[in-house]
Amino acid sequence: MAFKSKKKLRVLAILDQDLIPPKNIEELPEKERKQYENEYDVISTLEKLGHEIRIVGVAKDVRVIRAAMEEFKPDVAFNMIVEMHGYSMFEPHLVSYLELLQLPYTGCNPRGLMLAHDKALTKEVLSYHRIPVPEFAVFRRGRRIRRPRRLNFPLLVKSLIEEGSVGISKASIVHDDDALAQRVEFVHRKVRSHAIAEQYIEGREIYVAMTGNQRLAVYTPWELRVENWPEGEPVIATSKIKWDRAYQEKIGLSTTAAELTPEIGKQLDHVSRRIYRILNLSGYARLDFRLTPQNILYLLEANPNPDISLGEDFAEAAEHSGVSYEKLLQKIVNLGIAYRPIF
Repeated sequence: MAFKSKKKLRVLAILDQDLIPPKNIEELPEKERKQYENEYDVISTLEKLGHEIRIVGVAKDVRVIRAAMEEFKPDVAFNMIVEMHGYSMFEPHLVSYLELLQLPYTGCNPRGLMLAHDKALTKEVLSYHRIPVPEFAVFRRGRRIRRPRRLNFPLLVKSLIEEGSVGISKASIVHDDDALAQRVEFVHRKVRSHAIAEQYIEGREIYVAMTGNQRLAVYTPWELRVENWPEGEPVIATSKIKWDRAYQEKIGLSTTAAELTPEIGKQLDHVSRRIYRILNLSGYARLDFRLTPQNILYLLEANPNPDISLGEDFAEAAEHSGVSYEKLLQKIVNLGIAYRPIF
């Protein structure tokens, strides 16, 4: 029997204006269909659960949210906006607006979003709490590119604030100062953000999906695997690896449940809970780790409000832990209703 919500709710789905999905995305070309999957899967599943959905598309004017709220009188907003004006760092401000409206919402709170989106700040906070993170340096736009002596090659250069592997390619791994300067300049020019260069950590890439506010659920750890990769070449989650289906098939990409020893599994569970709480995360998040051959876990990034499309890593990890997609979305809604802003 299909899972149904015990209570019908009025849910205000807050979307980027350009990502409002059509009623049926199955007939769209694959590339176009992929663009709408997260929003479509969430909305269609909430409807199947019996909830009443009202979609509001946001471009630049957030007042449309208030207008929709006053007319629809929702029980909760399902927030799927991850940037404003093209910048992810504006996402916390949108959520702050929802709090000012006293409208319960799904996903992470403003403080957690702010801490997690700034990759340098994330690492500084976690280092203080003695959680292993890669050594790093920030290279700000308009300033001289000078590598600190403590920072040794190879380095991974990426945007300080952007997510989804934006601007990351094989060229992001650099081995000398000239290559470092060129890649930092690329991030400044193309991604239009400050750059961060961090120590490349050799090892297995492990993803941990989590839900919760105070009480946390940690789902089956997931691992990125690549079968057809040049020997000795660093494996990193480039933009092409994440979004190009043809390339994924070519390199033999797969993400599956990670096979870990009981000791490492217990350690991963413990450190994931610590990180989630230290960074003030709420709702749901994915933590990205590297597990070295010496069995040291390094936190690479914390990703609040990650992709929760049906069949993607987060949903698959929850499913492997016995939480169906319908139950996962209902849980996210319930957490949103239960969350209280931090004062």
